[in-house]
Amino acid sequence: MEIQKELAERSRPRPDEKSLGFGRYFTDHMLVARYDEGKGWHEAKIVPYGPLQIDPAAAVLHYGQELFEGLKAYRGRDGKVRLFRPEANCKRMADGAARLCMPPLPPEQMLELIVELVKVDKDWVPHSHGTALYIRPTLIATEPFLGVRPSKSYLFFVILSPVGAYYAEGFDPVKIWVEPKYSRAAKGGLGAVKAGANYAASLLASELARAKGYAQVLWLDANEHRWLEEVGTMNLFLRIGDEVVTPPLGGSILPGITRDSVIRLLRHWGVPVDERPISIDEVREAHARKTLKEVFGTGTAAVISPVKELCYKDETLFIGDEMGELSRRLYETITGIQYGEIPDPFGWTRIVD
Repeated sequence: MEIQKELAERSRPRPDEKSLGFGRYFTDHMLVARYDEGKGWHEAKIVPYGPLQIDPAAAVLHYGQELFEGLKAYRGRDGKVRLFRPEANCKRMADGAARLCMPPLPPEQMLELIVELVKVDKDWVPHSHGTALYIRPTLIATEPFLGVRPSKSYLFFVILSPVGAYYAEGFDPVKIWVEPKYSRAAKGGLGAVKAGANYAASLLASELARAKGYAQVLWLDANEHRWLEEVGTMNLFLRIGDEVVTPPLGGSILPGITRDSVIRLLRHWGVPVDERPISIDEVREAHARKTLKEVFGTGTAAVISPVKELCYKDETLFIGDEMGELSRRLYETITGIQYGEIPDPFGWTRIVD
């Protein structure tokens, strides 16, 4: 697709990099592209950031046919702007679109559109370490029709947001509530794709956990409420003894790109890592034996988020007040690659010229 550009006449106010937070500010421009059955993808435009015009009967508003992605652009000390594994995000979105009966944007074309938008708003990429430009591609069904079937028209759009730390605690370990009742997703459902419905399903338990003083929820499986799945919106890792364990992908867990990066790094370092089912009972037993050394979440937003304690029903499992040794090494290595501060042996970064 040819990309048309309608640039903003004046720039939006720039936020202070010391108080960015996450997802509160947006850049001058956004990208939009349209799909119509029989015509395919067309009308790719970079336009000034602003509201979308959508029909009240649009399928996304009634049946939730919607999908999104999340990746980041980082400014290194050398001044260069880098994307981290963007090809993986584009492929994951194409895979997720198929699950929701939506026409995927070809991954190479999606990446081209994202790169062009980042080029236009490149000055918005913050300079401080720990900050980045968050990139949110989204695909929604737009056909005005109230029958239950896949839409025949879609809108793809990308918005950009300069961000700091995802959690208010920054990189300090957080307290997590193990949810014994509510479920995020079930096997055979939408848990393995970045559908907005997954996040809507998580809100109630997350709010109840916050009211109790916990930063997030550790989700258990929807069937037995016994097997560990995700932590908040992140993939979960536990260091038990000399082994690192993470729940396997099985249809209800998102195949995280940071998750995959962590697994590849651990194996590269010779650290034993096993993708296998792990129950909350096994975690409790490891804690009692004092072999539960580290627990952390992984994701694009926070990279590595260490866990201070887990609360399961009336039992508190204290893990540690500081980021663990392995968690810190992973965080420093991944962010070092993202900011271009250390070699990138895997070819994970792409420089935006």
